[in-house]
Amino acid sequence: MSTLTPSMNRRSKRSVRAAIAAVLVVILLVAMAFSTKVVKIGSAGDAQVKTFDPAAYGEAQFPKTQAAIDGRAVSADTLAAAIAKDQDAAGKQYGVAGGIGPEISVKFTGVAGSEDAGIYTLKVPNVPDSVVIRVQTGPAINGTDLRDATGTIGFEQFTNQIDYQNAGYAINTAMKKAVLSKVDAAKLTGKTISVVGVFQLINPNGWLVTPVKLDVK
Repeated sequence: MSTLTPSMNRRSKRSVRAAIAAVLVVILLVAMAFSTKVVKIGSAGDAQVKTFDPAAYGEAQFPKTQAAIDGRAVSADTLAAAIAKDQDAAGKQYGVAGGIGPEISVKFTGVAGSEDAGIYTLKVPNVPDSVVIRVQTGPAINGTDLRDATGTIGFEQFTNQIDYQNAGYAINTAMKKAVLSKVDAAKLTGKTISVVGVFQLINPNGWLVTPVKLDVK
């Protein structure tokens, strides 16, 4: 016959429940420890990592882009002859793969003709009249040719499509500050200018060049 009183039975049951609760707490803590990811402050996984800063990115990237385009640039007369002979071969030889056509770095000196919305048509020696070369001078610089010209900047480097697009805009903005701000882009008609830049080869007879260097002679 048990000699435990009802009050002793209640205390015993409470002790058992407390012990079970303690064990469950320990199990939970162990599970949390295994599932917790340690993230170093400032690393890619840190929730406190700063959001993408387009202006800072553009300022840092443009000198690299400028140097890469300048180093790859082929003279316009050589390029025009190569394109006339075999557009696909010319794109592969002189270009960097782009979305709908290769990005080709080019250099030339010519006389600026008419201007339309900040875009000048140039007459370049030894380039056939059938090839129309135009240069963007702002204030609006359209397209992502500067972003895509080197082949080293890809979507996977950014968090989302918006940041990727903003990167292209930021490089264009940095170019305007570094290059176009130093010339009177509204008064180039009739002047001889030297350009280093890039365009996407889609129409073999129509090149819309975004400059990375532009000097007025």
